Amino acid sequence: MIRKALEKDIATIQDLAKKSWYATYSNILDQRQISYMLGLMYAKDVLEQHFRNPNFYYYLIESDGESLGFMGYEKHYETDVTKLHRLYFLEEARGKGLGTSAIDFLKQETIKNGDSRIILTVNKNNRAKKFYESQGFSSYDEAVFDIGSGYVMDDYLMEYFL
Repeated sequence: MIRKALEKDIATIQDLAKKSWYATYSNILDQRQISYMLGLMYAKDVLEQHFRNPNFYYYLIESDGESLGFMGYEKHYETDVTKLHRLYFLEEARGKGLGTSAIDFLKQETIKNGDSRIILTVNKNNRAKKFYESQGFSSYDEAVFDIGSGYVMDDYLMEYFL
């Protein structure tokens, strides 16, 4: 089940982010960078700002009443573009089709919102790139983003046209 997250779900999103990030990035990034990025992207005030933005949405992905992942996206990020900012799952959620369901849901929401393209960034060493390709996304560029404190994000830029 995919349910719209509310501001009261911030602690759940933070917990899911921490667990999924360490599982996803431990072999890609050093622990200090993971901790830094979690603080940068999932601080309570940052998430509260997202919830106040009428174009930013969070959804919890649940199975049997348990939150196994979350998605955060922004409609109208650019003209006719929705940006998938976050899609993360706990290890135990892998292989259950929840990622595919989340992407299908995002595609439908993007159409409802009047956008015609979904974009995202994915770390060059993240196995999720193959998942996004399996969902019809393709790489259109690469970029290195300076995120401060001597850290960068080295990503593929991916897109899907509806």
